[in-house]
Amino acid sequence: MAASGHNPSPQTEPTAGVRSVTPDPAVPGGIAPGARRVRVHHLRQAKERGEKITMLTAYDAATAALFDAAGVDTLLVGDSIGNTMLGHATTLPVTLDDMVRAGRAVASAARRAFVVVDLPFGTYEEGPAQALASAVRIMKETGASAVKLEGGRRSAAQIQALTEAGIPVVGHLGYTPQSENALGGPRVQGRGDEAAEDLSQDALAVQEAGACGVVLEMVPRELAARITEFLAIPTIGIGAGPDVDGQVLVWTDMAGMTGWSPRFARRFAEAGALLREAAQEYADAVRSGEFPTAEHTFEQ
Repeated sequence: MAASGHNPSPQTEPTAGVRSVTPDPAVPGGIAPGARRVRVHHLRQAKERGEKITMLTAYDAATAALFDAAGVDTLLVGDSIGNTMLGHATTLPVTLDDMVRAGRAVASAARRAFVVVDLPFGTYEEGPAQALASAVRIMKETGASAVKLEGGRRSAAQIQALTEAGIPVVGHLGYTPQSENALGGPRVQGRGDEAAEDLSQDALAVQEAGACGVVLEMVPRELAARITEFLAIPTIGIGAGPDVDGQVLVWTDMAGMTGWSPRFARRFAEAGALLREAAQEYADAVRSGEFPTAEHTFEQ
């Protein structure tokens, strides 16, 4: 779905606790940076207008504040914290405590962005009651806007229980990292007529259960476009081509923090190299006695 370039009309409806700002008409499409806090209905309206939704992962207050100030619409506190920040090989060891801690940090720093927190593996698979208890804790202890969980028809009952309790839910289909052992690793999902139909039915189930959006990960472009067309809720792609309603990347991939990044990720900077150089310059300055100098020192 191509961006239309149409700007949203000025928004004047006050939002409790958030400064209400008229969007800058110079901003080309999308949910204009500077507007009041992004809500569920703003994401739906962006889809209806054909305006792309932006999402990045964030795991701490410092990066969340930067991405929020940059005008990123949605911050995903992903269980990818496991293999990006915590040193795990996969997302599976991530705990609910990990997600609460990271979610609280991100939500505390975000002034505008819609904050979504993942439910980690083992916190919703038992059924609706477990999912509701986990999601309630996330919402109460972090200040997040929504939770995200993986699975289509198998998770429909959990999604419905959460939405009926007033908790916005984002689904996650295609390659689902929490199921990587069953899927045989990070592989494209939905190839072939049968697999495509299966994934389409999962997408419908997620929508019918009440989800406010769905992430499509590592899905063929044509299938992602078709799902985007028949769903009323926004689709956010990662490795799913350009025809979805929005895009998400793991921020360390986006910023070039590591030596390797997935094929579907674009490195918009080489922040890892810059940080390494800064650390090296700092260490050299300390060893040589160049730092600290008098301007960095308190006198008696």
